[in-house]
Amino acid sequence: PSGSEPPSSPQVVEEGADEEDEELSGAEDADLRASSGRGSLLTRRGITLRVLLKDGLVEPGDGVLSIHYLGKKFVGDLLNDGKIRWVETGQIFNSPSAWATHCKRLVNPAKKSGCGWASVRYRGQKLVQYKTTWLHKYQPSADMSLVSEGEDDEMGDDDEEEGKTAMPVEDKNKKSKPELHGIILTGPKRLSGSVPECFCACLDRDPHTLIELSAFSAINRFQPFNVAVSSNVLLLMDFHCHLTTSEVVGYLGGRWDTNTQLLTVLRAFPCRTRLADKDAAPAVEEEICQNLFMRGLSLVGWYHSHPRGAALPTLQDIDSQMDHQLRLQGSSNGFQPCLGIICGPYYQGNQGVASTITPFWVVPPPEQRPNDYGIPVAVEVTYVQDHFLTTDVLNEMMLLVEFYRSAPDLVQFSQMWSPNTSILDKIKASLSGHAPKDQAYAQILEHVYNQLCNTQ
Repeated sequence: PSGSEPPSSPQVVEEGADEEDEELSGAEDADLRASSGRGSLLTRRGITLRVLLKDGLVEPGDGVLSIHYLGKKFVGDLLNDGKIRWVETGQIFNSPSAWATHCKRLVNPAKKSGCGWASVRYRGQKLVQYKTTWLHKYQPSADMSLVSEGEDDEMGDDDEEEGKTAMPVEDKNKKSKPELHGIILTGPKRLSGSVPECFCACLDRDPHTLIELSAFSAINRFQPFNVAVSSNVLLLMDFHCHLTTSEVVGYLGGRWDTNTQLLTVLRAFPCRTRLADKDAAPAVEEEICQNLFMRGLSLVGWYHSHPRGAALPTLQDIDSQMDHQLRLQGSSNGFQPCLGIICGPYYQGNQGVASTITPFWVVPPPEQRPNDYGIPVAVEVTYVQDHFLTTDVLNEMMLLVEFYRSAPDLVQFSQMWSPNTSILDKIKASLSGHAPKDQAYAQILEHVYNQLCNTQ
């Protein structure tokens, strides 16, 4: 019978219940239609997905509903009873508002409402347009304010037109193992965001313009998560970044605890390929995916180097970091941060011989200006000293030595970094800050350094 609920259903989410355009329950819908007949006016709130289904304006189907929000795409199935099933997780939502609010909060936890009818599309067309069509067809004499009341505000809140955002999103619904998001596939990006007033020095829009980091407190925010990074992660990352005069990248594996809001970074995965080498990149990323999966780790971030520059993000880095944040946040059933780290090994402005290592995050732009750049902020991190070097780390170091052995941009380790310090001695000193203090591990690292010398 009309309005009956299925006897059992997957997790049903009822967010957005306080919104003006919340759906009527099935019973209310049936009662309203029975009592009013075709001659009585349905209010804006009374025109539900069930009404549109019953009158043939839309049809149930898999993947016919979608939301585009700040670079992320969500896909849903329209069920026979007017409910929505999110393809990625199988969750059931009672209304467009509930689904839109849930999805948008994954991307932006501060989001208060979803503006469901203005945000959700059926076969590419906004649902609000189907409301209007229904009114023209069945209540042509109705005051159009019945359908448009409040929807102007919805349309103006954040119009998620496909293509308006800078970051293309692939539809990937398989979650059997971690997914990487083409960090090494993307060479120099076309900058697409508007530059906010606080970046007034960057109006030339040079993608390599460095941006100073803000503190969370300076923008009246609290850091929304805690971070702990293993010293072995820093060791391997610092070693990788020292080997070549070209920029390198890698992924960070770890775990995200939703209860403690703690992001633990446990493993670095250097990308042994050239930046933007599209032929080699898929195989490298697949190997890293398998390594993450076998170790029970999640993708939690990425790192890259500024070989001779300051360890500060460029406009291009901010664009990339925002892209990765959006993708990671939407890949799980809840908020998950994505940490970015920049390593500057050979910047002459560094203090002493150690590399400057900068963890950062990007605060999303205001919703009313979704195409602006976010604000890069420094992330406070707790560094956890490992008591031993794992075989994984040592093997990875040797693989990196082999990969760069014949590279034209391999650093000349015998050259002098300063009048009294060779580049090799500088590397040793920088890595000593991360290495276990046990003398046995110093001897193991010395073997790695000897292999470096044998490359030249």
